[in-house]
Amino acid sequence: MAYDFRVSGRIAKRVHDVFEAVADPAKLSGYFTTGGAVGRLESGATVTWDFADFPGAFPVRVERVVPDKEIVLHWEAAGDGGPAYDTTVVMSFAGLEDGRTLVTIEEKGWRESAAGLKAAMGNCEGWTGMLCALKAYIEHGINLREGFYK
Repeated sequence: MAYDFRVSGRIAKRVHDVFEAVADPAKLSGYFTTGGAVGRLESGATVTWDFADFPGAFPVRVERVVPDKEIVLHWEAAGDGGPAYDTTVVMSFAGLEDGRTLVTIEEKGWRESAAGLKAAMGNCEGWTGMLCALKAYIEHGINLREGFYK
C-alpha cells in the first residue's frame, strides 16, 4: 500500500501565466512560500522554499521542467525517526477548452508507516492549500496564506 496522493484544481488563467506563477520565485513567494523562494524552478536546479508559518527553509531539487507542461521536483519527507528520504512531486499544467488551466499535483515515495501516512496527509493538505492560494492570488490578487497558519 503506497501513500501517494494527487490533488487538482482549475485556474481561470492561461497555462503560461499559471506555470509562471509556480516557476517564478517572486510570484511563488506572493502566495505560497511565505518566507520567500530563492531560485527559479529549472531542470537541474536546487532552490530554497521558506515558509514563515512553518519552521525552516527547505531545499528543493528540480529534476525536470517542461515549460507550460510539467515540473518534477524532490524534497525531504518529514522526519519519522528513520533515515532521511525524499519524496517526488509532479506538477502538471493542462490547458482546457474554456481557457482555464487544470493544475494537478502528485506526491509519491512516502514510507509505508504511521509516520509516513501522517506526513503524506499533511502534505496533501498543504498542496490543496497551495492550489487554493494560487487560484486566489492569480485570479484576484489575494494572498490566502497571510495570517492563515499563524
